[in-house]
Amino acid sequence: MSFNGDIAKHHQFLLQLLQACSKAPSLKATRPLHAITITMGPVPNQAIFVHNNLIFQYSSFGMLSVARNLFDKMPHRNAVSYNTVISAYSRCGFVNEAWGLFSEMRDCGFVSTQFTFGGLLSAELLDFWQGVQLQALSVKNGLFDADAIVGTALMWLYGRHGCFQEALCVFGDMNWKSLVTWNLILALLGRNQLVEECKSLFCELMSGGMGLSKFSFVGVLSCFSCEEDLKFGQQLHGIVIKIGFYNEVLVVNSLMNMYLQCGGFFLAEKLFYEVPIRDVVTYNSIIGAWEKVKKPEIALELFYDMSMDGLIPTQASFVNVVYSCSCLESSIYGEYFHSKIIRFALESDVYVGTSLVGFYAKFRKMEEARYCFDEIAEKNLVSWNTLILGHSTDCYTSSIYLLLEMLRFGYRPNEFTFSAIIRTLLASELLQIHCLIIRMGYEENDYVSSSLASSYAKHGLISDFLTYVSDSNKQPSVVLSNIIAGYHNRVGRYGETRKLLYLLEEPDIVSWNILIEACAKTSNYIKALVLFKCMLMLQIYPDNYTFISLLSVCAKLCNLALGSSVHGIIIKTSPSCRDTFMCNLLIDMYGKCGSIGCALKIFDKVEDRNLITWTILISILGLHGDAYEALERFAEMELSGFRPDEVALGAVLTACKHGGLVKEGMELFSKMKVKYGIEPEMNHYQCLVDLLSSHGHAAGVEKLIVTMPFPPDAFLWRSFLEGCKRQRTL
Repeated sequence: MSFNGDIAKHHQFLLQLLQACSKAPSLKATRPLHAITITMGPVPNQAIFVHNNLIFQYSSFGMLSVARNLFDKMPHRNAVSYNTVISAYSRCGFVNEAWGLFSEMRDCGFVSTQFTFGGLLSAELLDFWQGVQLQALSVKNGLFDADAIVGTALMWLYGRHGCFQEALCVFGDMNWKSLVTWNLILALLGRNQLVEECKSLFCELMSGGMGLSKFSFVGVLSCFSCEEDLKFGQQLHGIVIKIGFYNEVLVVNSLMNMYLQCGGFFLAEKLFYEVPIRDVVTYNSIIGAWEKVKKPEIALELFYDMSMDGLIPTQASFVNVVYSCSCLESSIYGEYFHSKIIRFALESDVYVGTSLVGFYAKFRKMEEARYCFDEIAEKNLVSWNTLILGHSTDCYTSSIYLLLEMLRFGYRPNEFTFSAIIRTLLASELLQIHCLIIRMGYEENDYVSSSLASSYAKHGLISDFLTYVSDSNKQPSVVLSNIIAGYHNRVGRYGETRKLLYLLEEPDIVSWNILIEACAKTSNYIKALVLFKCMLMLQIYPDNYTFISLLSVCAKLCNLALGSSVHGIIIKTSPSCRDTFMCNLLIDMYGKCGSIGCALKIFDKVEDRNLITWTILISILGLHGDAYEALERFAEMELSGFRPDEVALGAVLTACKHGGLVKEGMELFSKMKVKYGIEPEMNHYQCLVDLLSSHGHAAGVEKLIVTMPFPPDAFLWRSFLEGCKRQRTL
């Protein structure tokens, strides 16, 4: 290019080049342009403008030293010059340099603008009190009320420092609010889980007619995390479709996350298949969701679909798919994905590596687990805990060595580390680890103390632990008290249970359940019912364990009215009223309270019957003398694919005994070993002896006793003698 001729013409051409470079910035174009400005000299009346643009170009490419050098050599500067360099320093985290330039700017007499404050306030490392000073200065200069730039930047600063109330105050004081301002306050409200406030402001934004952006939806959707929010989330989904943001993958991912957080799994699945655009985050979300609901086959299939769509898996993709492989019966799929992880060079990533450690530990391949652990570049506490937990299942010595190794490398164990190790300790090592727990300050942690109590009980040393608790002169926590009380219940020390739990100021539902169980086990039924009434008055809502004890009380009292009342409470307060376990208890209670009709009605409503369901029904039919129906139900049970166990066969024999069905009872007894592969036990012989002796078959009883594989006990002889007495065959 020749530069001879009219200088003004060349300067005009330079400005055109500068404009073209600004539209499509590149370092390759900026450097020659800078050289031209040096060669040609300053453009009349435009020198500052040209240099400011060059500074901006260099800073946008991260070349701060070049930009600063050019700034320092400028013969003349203006506020834009300072603002450009301050913003560049702020973006790159050089807060001190930016603050120094701000002070220099004021000393040189330049008036700060909203862009000066916006640039400074956007610095990630800006100190909180520096932000407060800038806020005061902006209010004094009138820039806070000039437009939304300063206020929005201040909100972002306070939000970064966790000062949410200050951010809200700034938002409330702003006269001008841009869409960026609204989006930021929605995001801050979402981060702090202030659902109602977030909903209200979003509705205000919509009614204000400002319009919405994709970040508006991302902000409001981030605040939802429970089922109660699902309806409003679906309404937002409708607005997204109506406005036309269905092609924005960021909005789609936010909707997906909202549905998964609010328990709308099937809505998330439907969304996944109907949206026109997906990225790797979309796939990661749905793969992770299928992994959580234990559907590994679908998760693996979706990973394959993601690869077919040309998307490159991330660390989160491999973490989800490896966890899915842990749910399969074979380790071959996880090993395949391990090879892909190596291919993508992600085996050193802490999250991917930890998932591999957990996978191999699940399949008891501890050498491979250790190899994956050693491959992790920067291990964290979760990595160590995962490896220790894998070894703790059946190799206690390795767990101890890993703890020592962990301490040697400077990692501090937490409650999960100690809980994993405690389960494998020998009695001789328990006290040593207990001392370490006390030294590291975890003795009052509920998770650790509960593991300690369980381990002491397992080794028969619970008295030592109780001595430690009493010597500490501290009231044990609710969780620890519950564990100790539960132990007392298991060994029959119900008085100790009551004494311990009565001391609690705020017992939880577990405490109440243990107390009610203790009363029920000691036949103190009225006390159990009084405790239940007190629990309801304190608005502590019962769970399945509460109802187990209450239904057993009703059955023991044979009180149908009370049992029906408890059933009503179950229907009203518990979503598990149709649960198979709960239905089994209700059938048993109604049967023992004499209402066979109610028992049959509940049985017919059980959708997922198990062997226990059938056994209870057969037992209560026999108890009520309906022996023939009991046999019919037994036959129906076999047709349904259930193979009877010794308890079910005992229930049928008992039904035959109560109904006097000698032939059927003998026939069933003879099939026990041949057809069902079950050796008759003492209770089966007692039942058959009672049946035969009660119906005049004394000779058959004698033959049966002779063929018994074990000597008859006192109960069997008593059944025989009482039966013979009734038949006067003695």
